[in-house]
Amino acid sequence: MNFRWALLIGIVGWAGTTLLLSELRWFARRPLDERIRPYVPGGWQRAPRRGTFSFESFRDVLAPLASVMGDTLSNGLGLHDDLATRLQRIHSPLDPTAVRVRQMLWAFGSFVAAGMAVLATGLPMLPGLLLLLAAPLLAFLGIEQQIATRSASWQRRLFLELPVVSEQIGMLLSAGYSLGSALDRVARRGTGACAQDLRRVGRRVRQGLSETDALREWAALADVDAVHRLVGVLSLNRDTGDLGHLIAEEARAIRREVQRQLAASIDRRAQQVWIPVTVATLVPGTLFLAVPFLRAMDLYAH
Repeated sequence: MNFRWALLIGIVGWAGTTLLLSELRWFARRPLDERIRPYVPGGWQRAPRRGTFSFESFRDVLAPLASVMGDTLSNGLGLHDDLATRLQRIHSPLDPTAVRVRQMLWAFGSFVAAGMAVLATGLPMLPGLLLLLAAPLLAFLGIEQQIATRSASWQRRLFLELPVVSEQIGMLLSAGYSLGSALDRVARRGTGACAQDLRRVGRRVRQGLSETDALREWAALADVDAVHRLVGVLSLNRDTGDLGHLIAEEARAIRREVQRQLAASIDRRAQQVWIPVTVATLVPGTLFLAVPFLRAMDLYAH
């Protein structure tokens, strides 16, 4: 067997054996605090034991490095939006540290797979180095792109749903509801992106924030111009008595903006339709022109 393959198999086997034995009670002795925890008040609620070389302990060690490297690489690639903000915007249950650790593990796995592919195929040095560098970078950017795409899609959903939600809030306020009651009713009866965000606004109000501060926090998190304008109108709740009319005007303005963007998108797609038609027309025409031209060149050559 090739020495390099034997070394690789030995390292993988050693790591696997160490992880397996660290979970066995007769091999990994529990720390003193875990042994006396069942005999103290509340000790029955003890957390699961972590082995010395378990995945949890490895993740705890890797988390700070993954966070720093991931944030540095994201900023270097032009993603200035904070990862925590994007995760909170799409209501993800993951925290930034867990995402960065996942990215680093995927990058490491891609690096190992690329190294094994280079060893198995015997690639030259330069293509091998390019593959070793490109594989972990693409794995890292793949997860980053997924989060960025979901964040942009969430912002688009907010923008499209906002005219209807604004009209609902305006009608409820005109019917005599308070601002908090109107927001709570729309949040409970809706299932879209705006309803989920308004449910978070309601939770923040119950945690002690004022309605205005919770709405401004939502606007900063959503980062949509239409949401900022709507929150600016809702902030006038205590300063005006005709807030429903103002919200209705804002809803009509948002709807007109949505229609303008939709018309621009339809126009762009209509122009894109002509690209394959133009190519399909030019290629046969070029062939029909090339045949007599080549024939004429052949006649003049003789």
